[in-house]
Amino acid sequence: MTIVIGLTGGIASGKSTVSTMLKEIGYTVIDADVESRLAVEKGEPAYFEIIAHFGEELLQEDGSIDRLKLGGIIFNNEAERLKLNSIVHPAVRKRMNDKKEAALQRNEALVILDIPLLFESKLSYMVDYTVLVYVNEQTQLQRLMERNQFSAEEAEARIQSQMPLKDKLQLADYIIDNNGTLEETKVQLNNFINEWK
Repeated sequence: MTIVIGLTGGIASGKSTVSTMLKEIGYTVIDADVESRLAVEKGEPAYFEIIAHFGEELLQEDGSIDRLKLGGIIFNNEAERLKLNSIVHPAVRKRMNDKKEAALQRNEALVILDIPLLFESKLSYMVDYTVLVYVNEQTQLQRLMERNQFSAEEAEARIQSQMPLKDKLQLADYIIDNNGTLEETKVQLNNFINEWK
């Protein structure tokens, strides 16, 4: 019986660190960010839909989509952003589901879907349990400033653009408190894995 875990967090909460720990143990981690990049690669169905809607001026010399140009179009245009999401999100869900099904066929004990916007996109139905990698606001701000060399204002703006981690606390089945050391995070993760087994 395979258990499907939805892993989520916020910017600079340490979700990627936990995701890496799970991969190192040997679990299948299906990453929504990776799948969203793959879904729009040259030749993919979503690639053709994007070009059909947004035009060939989006293409770079090698035929790939210029992500910066596309970002510029959708950044201040809600209708275009929603249109892009309506193309990309179903393609990403299909890719993730296909990989999840393959893992189920292999009878893997645990499969992790790494989805940054798990709660915002209402994708909890895709998993058996949700795990939130949590840090307090001060830690999040500090880590983001250090990691990306942001000023406090830049870091604050990035954090404010997301659903607050404290709002995600009551939505998650399990919480990994990542305010401490990597070792403390690893201990919590191992405890959860033993519980799921």
